[in-house]
Amino acid sequence: MSLVDDLRKIFGDDEPTDEEKKELFNATVLLTLSRATAADTNIKTIEVETVRGIIEKTTGEAIDSKDVRMAANSRIYEKAPLDRHLVDVGRKLDVHHRTAIALALADVIKSDDRISSKEVHFFNMVADSLSITAAEIAGLVPSD
Repeated sequence: MSLVDDLRKIFGDDEPTDEEKKELFNATVLLTLSRATAADTNIKTIEVETVRGIIEKTTGEAIDSKDVRMAANSRIYEKAPLDRHLVDVGRKLDVHHRTAIALALADVIKSDDRISSKEVHFFNMVADSLSITAAEIAGLVPSD
């Protein structure tokens, strides 16, 4: 399935199937983490490699460095800004998927041992757009 097809599912009104939710999650992980590498306008190799590792661990899909860099600077964000995408995704993914995205994002941001205010702003935008609370990010999700 192409990224464009995934975006159509995101912005559509239909409730996605479990398989579509998985594909939606995978595409959102790629988009969000790749974009994070450019949040401070300085894409570092360590960040790209961290994204590749997290994507493979999280989704089971191997991705090339050039694909991460392309997704980081993609024109897709001009047509569908990331925050709008995340708001729509947040309505379709469960809290565990949404917090997994935020925690993976934190790993990418910390990967180069330097955290800029732009990266913090980007993280907060992602968390707000996905409607994730501080408690959820901390792993405090009620089991009842």
